[in-house]
Amino acid sequence: MRWNANVPIKKPLSPLQFFEEPLPGVVLENLHGKLIVIEGPDAVGRSTQVTQLRQWLEQEGHAVLDTGMARSALAGKGIQKAKEGNTFGAVTMTLYYVTDFADRLENEIIPALRAGFVVITDRYTYSIMARAIARGEDRKWIEQVTGFGLRPHAVYYLRAEVDDLVSRVVVGRGAFDYWESGMDFRFGDNMFDSFCKYQARLIRALDGMAKKYDFVTLDATRQPDLIFRDLQRRIGKMKLPRVNGAPNPANAGTIRRRATVVTVR
Repeated sequence: MRWNANVPIKKPLSPLQFFEEPLPGVVLENLHGKLIVIEGPDAVGRSTQVTQLRQWLEQEGHAVLDTGMARSALAGKGIQKAKEGNTFGAVTMTLYYVTDFADRLENEIIPALRAGFVVITDRYTYSIMARAIARGEDRKWIEQVTGFGLRPHAVYYLRAEVDDLVSRVVVGRGAFDYWESGMDFRFGDNMFDSFCKYQARLIRALDGMAKKYDFVTLDATRQPDLIFRDLQRRIGKMKLPRVNGAPNPANAGTIRRRATVVTVR
């Protein structure tokens, strides 16, 4: 049975569900962890919140895996290398990131959920879709391509307007990134203009997904500590698993090795 993109997605139930067709060999009832997604446009502060959330949850006694785009063993380094040459076409970029997500889902996220970890991911399939849509790719096609993903227990969408993102880049980095500016499509005559137009398209795409995919939209123009406390309050209400006797891993590498062991079992 194929997923109908016109039917609103219901809130995730327990156990987890796939967006569309399930991955072979995955028994959802055995996935005891929680999958939490932090979404948002570039420069909105997602990575800062993921780092703080991981540290807080580990201090609370939860086993945590944090992951994000272009970090897979299969495709992560290849994506970074290809981006250095600025040689990606739009469809190639999309499929490369989908490959990266598929590898992390199968070899990191699902094993960690099976082991009872709290998985926090900096971006998810929604950003892959938003980037594709912003570059003019077919919405239904990209929804089907990413349909093998798990529906998260919660998606927190850090939302800000383009002007706020620009100020963060100027103050925090002092320069605009080629890909974050959508310069492969040259949405503007220069990197600043292209950044503004591309990020506006990303925000529109994410806004369009917010209701359909049940995002919790948070005001990301606030101070980072206020956003963090908001996330703490919301996540604290979830029934998060605790792994009896499991140490709190100090970094994602330790978690990935642990998750791999679970897969072998």
